[in-house]
Amino acid sequence: MTQPLSNLQARDLDAVLHPYSPLHKLRETGPTIMASGKGVFIYDTQGNEFIEGMSGLWCAGLGFGNEEMIEAAEKQLRTLPYYHQFGGRGTEPAIELAEKLKELAPTPQSKVFYTSSGSEANDTQIRLAWYYNNALGRPKKKKIISRVKAYHGVTLMAASLTGLPVNHMDFDLPFDGILHTECPHHYRFGLDGENEAEFVARLVASLEAMIEREGGDTIAAMIAEPVMGAGGVLVPPSGYFEAIQPVLKEHDILLIDDEVINGFGRTGEWFGATSHGMKPDMISAAKQLTAAYAPLGAVMIPDFMMAALEQQSEKIGTFGHGYTYGGHPLGCALGVKAIEIYQRMDICAKVRAITPLFEARLAKIADHPLVGEVRNSGLMGGVELVADKSTKRSFNPKQGVGPQCAVFCQDHGAILRAIGDTIALCPPMIISEAELNELFDRLERALDDAEAWVRKENLRSA
Repeated sequence: MTQPLSNLQARDLDAVLHPYSPLHKLRETGPTIMASGKGVFIYDTQGNEFIEGMSGLWCAGLGFGNEEMIEAAEKQLRTLPYYHQFGGRGTEPAIELAEKLKELAPTPQSKVFYTSSGSEANDTQIRLAWYYNNALGRPKKKKIISRVKAYHGVTLMAASLTGLPVNHMDFDLPFDGILHTECPHHYRFGLDGENEAEFVARLVASLEAMIEREGGDTIAAMIAEPVMGAGGVLVPPSGYFEAIQPVLKEHDILLIDDEVINGFGRTGEWFGATSHGMKPDMISAAKQLTAAYAPLGAVMIPDFMMAALEQQSEKIGTFGHGYTYGGHPLGCALGVKAIEIYQRMDICAKVRAITPLFEARLAKIADHPLVGEVRNSGLMGGVELVADKSTKRSFNPKQGVGPQCAVFCQDHGAILRAIGDTIALCPPMIISEAELNELFDRLERALDDAEAWVRKENLRSA
């Protein structure tokens, strides 16, 4: 029986448009209104406690209620609550954070350009790639390669780069000039009898064929996440990036590293690129950059690109791009403080230390009758639900098995995210072993409920 909505839920539905939500069902189910958080726990307005197993949206790496972050925010708001980077102006937090990012970057970087989000960062990457090629007198070198199941954001260009149908359907996307090469997920896309090395070789050949077909002189860049987050936590096979990078170099195609989800310790290294053999030209960052205590995105730009930007600025008279809140002093101050805390905690070592437990609990779940594959990189994982373990047959997406499992997770006090029929895990990096075990205990109970529901509804044969 459907419970009546509370006054706060009713007010929410009259005022708020909820992203990535089944809008047609919310009037019946109502939203969950969150009230407070502490550590890895979050509490709703009814007083229910949940382990936030997704770090919000992959971003609350330090959890909730960190006093150092709160104090840093208060200090910055009292000192300089806002200023911008336009017209050659700047602020001390923006300078300090840029210096830290350059120091930590997996490849040498020259400058940092600030945005308000990861979507804006990736949007900016494409603008810079186009601007760069115009500066070099290559006006036709503008196409961008992304990948099937990639996620790069939801602005018009970033959503075009994204390789997920729901981000394209009825939004009239993707734009022309955006190419999607194959997804490096061996479990789902490997051929029968094809090992990972053979799979990588086939993907490289497919990429080479795409470049040959389109013309390397028309392709500006390829954008890639080291681990594909919102596509289902898809971890590339060993050697994947090492194999594709020479192909890109041969055709002078830039490699853009989308670290928005991967960055700042999540994979056990400062950047996912280091964990997965990627040597990018440019880098996008956001999310755990500020541990989600304020919005901020960043684009890291190499020397050779900066030389071209300066050349074009001289030609045109200015560099005509920027955001009102790009480099906001509050976000930058919190980015500085977050990195300071990460470094003091040795966050990469902490993630590496707890990863074996994370992997052991995933391995246990792999035996569940509803689970086809488990996968992870550091403290980020995916549990893919299937109708048939032996054949890897998926459920019909319209059955909503993944989303229903996420509901069961919430019923058991765990906030996790269904990406289709993959249950994603990305807990705050401060999580203790006891808390991580409790999160998996709750997930296991939810999987049992989901299996009972699947049997009751006879969904495997539907």
